[in-house]
Amino acid sequence: MVGQMFQKIEDSGNEVINLMKALAHSPKICRDWNRMGVTILMKGDLSHKLRELAILRVGDLAKSNYEWTKHVPIGLMAGASQEQVDALSNWIDASCFDEQEKAVLQYTDEVALNIRASDETFDRIAEFLSQKEIVELTTTIGFYGMVSRTLEALQIELEE
Repeated sequence: MVGQMFQKIEDSGNEVINLMKALAHSPKICRDWNRMGVTILMKGDLSHKLRELAILRVGDLAKSNYEWTKHVPIGLMAGASQEQVDALSNWIDASCFDEQEKAVLQYTDEVALNIRASDETFDRIAEFLSQKEIVELTTTIGFYGMVSRTLEALQIELEE
């Protein structure tokens, strides 16, 4: 099961990252983890830029160097600027984010840190995103919180 999945990853020109190698010790979790990750990254309606800003913010909050390092280039390719990436730790005081991005980052902070966003924050995000996009954003925040926690708890090394 995992061997075939890894072969597909390699056949598509991608590397099997250390996280997936560690998860392979539990083949069903590895398979379903990969499915969820692919769905979040490639099959949603949420703007790729907003998704990556949320993922990077979750990685930053979790102090997950692996997550941060892997997603900075993806975020830049998705349209985030280097200025935005550099400002994520102090996004509230940064002038490089528009109102939609600030709403996404506020929602990300509240969900990542408090589990539930305030009614005000939820109402604000609903001004910019559809219900489907809010579900995708919320799931992204939760999934990448799990990714960051797994990376850190299992002490998974960043690839060279």
